[in-house]
Amino acid sequence: MSALDTEAARLAQLIREAQTVIALTGAGISVPSGIPDFRSPRTGLWRNVDPMEVAHIDVFRRDPERFWDFYGKRFQTLEHKRPNRAHHALAELERAGLLAAVITQNIDQLHGRAGTRELIEVHGTIARSRCLRCGLRFALAEVRTRQAADVRGVPRCDCGNPLKPDVVLFGEYLQPDTLARAERLATGADLMLCIGSSLEVYPVAELPYMTLAAGGRIAILTQGSTPFDSYASVRMGGDVVNDLEALLAALALESGS
Repeated sequence: MSALDTEAARLAQLIREAQTVIALTGAGISVPSGIPDFRSPRTGLWRNVDPMEVAHIDVFRRDPERFWDFYGKRFQTLEHKRPNRAHHALAELERAGLLAAVITQNIDQLHGRAGTRELIEVHGTIARSRCLRCGLRFALAEVRTRQAADVRGVPRCDCGNPLKPDVVLFGEYLQPDTLARAERLATGADLMLCIGSSLEVYPVAELPYMTLAAGGRIAILTQGSTPFDSYASVRMGGDVVNDLEALLAALALESGS
């Protein structure tokens, strides 16, 4: 048995023994879909741009044209991306009754497109934008249309105010109800699968602590080190698709992709 199969078998056994299993995912799970992570030296989203200069709430309020010049291009890269086999693997675990929920830091909609039903998007989603003045919300396709129609490239509400994506920008707090829901899941989990995340961005990085403090276990499936590696009951650091497909095989499941 290979090292991958051995670790997958260990993780499969933990899942079988647990009453409640949840997953916490980060940018690494979407890399196989062609979406860059944030800080990789050659391919990361922030390699050539300071996020504080384009993706901060103050930039949106002060200079929506600059903000949307960046975010419009980001939306364009994300709009037609498709879930990869890692997303589908988590959806299959949920369908099999082995995964209670997915908490994701990603805004790319790929978990939902893969079929995950119990999904907590702690950093929001690109699916909608809203007006901070009157509260109207618009779907992504309409936002793109309004952006193209504006001479400054800023999608606007019917009242004329710039629209803001329903994502948590730098300088903003997570939605309290969303964070509270994620915390309840973390505290109640017997096992948390931490997938494709560096586990360094707070307050989401508190969630594995909550699972451990409540007597649960964590398993880490991500490339690169994390602050939680020494606490992990299982540590898998290969390709996220290969790791999750090995897990499905150990559980005698097949991906629904």
